[in-house]
Amino acid sequence: MPVKVVTDSVADIPPQIIAKLGITIIPVLLRFGEEVLRDGIDITTDHFFERLASSRITPTTAVPSLDAFARVYARLGEETDEILVIMLSGRLSGMYNAALQSARLVESKYRIEVVDSKCAVMSQGFLAIRAAQAANEGASIDEILKIVQRDIPRVEMRAAFDTLEYLKRGGRIGKAQAFLGSMLKVNPIITIKDGVVEPAGRARSRTKAIDRLVEFAASYKHIEEIAVEDAACPDDNDYIVKRLGKIFPVERIYCSRATPVIGTHTGPGLLVVSVLGEK
Repeated sequence: MPVKVVTDSVADIPPQIIAKLGITIIPVLLRFGEEVLRDGIDITTDHFFERLASSRITPTTAVPSLDAFARVYARLGEETDEILVIMLSGRLSGMYNAALQSARLVESKYRIEVVDSKCAVMSQGFLAIRAAQAANEGASIDEILKIVQRDIPRVEMRAAFDTLEYLKRGGRIGKAQAFLGSMLKVNPIITIKDGVVEPAGRARSRTKAIDRLVEFAASYKHIEEIAVEDAACPDDNDYIVKRLGKIFPVERIYCSRATPVIGTHTGPGLLVVSVLGEK
């Protein structure tokens, strides 16, 4: 029986890829006051940003219950006896710890390996995609674990924001807190290193910020995978893809949209370029 691969909704994997590879997604929870919604299931990205603009309620995010994880494991356990779970950085969210605790409750029934991706968005998504591809080709769980652990230090991202206010509200700002002391109007650029948000530069305009994202991708000697994702700015996404087409086949560039949970911590205007490769 093939290994089943699980990740969370923050991986931002395009739906068609999820369906093609058979990846199971555990949605992070989104709260609007007393209302609890499953990321990407009960609320779409478009609906979320419409609501964010009109609502006086500040949304927050939450980790699903251990039972929610256990139900996913039990369902997959009917199809396989080996499950690989790749979660959002444990230093950014409680998803990794919840996945691990739940696995310990049911591990006597089937083998469950839980991996801290130490990243997020499509950097995390690449790890799940590579794992699922290997699983579908018949690789064992130990072989897939080696692939994932090899690739964790080989994935990197750059994200450009119009504002860091949303990250500040959500407490996910990490070392990028230093940006908040600037009196200048800048477009901050961040990355995730060792599982935490860190500053990676700043640009004086949106156009310059996009240039920095493209330059980041172009700095690689060898690109194996690349993705562009956005939060309510699809035209900018298309523009970046067009520019990246000069260094990488356009048909192989993943285009993704930030899920509502990501939007909660970034607000609209987010642009992300994620790369798997060698510098």
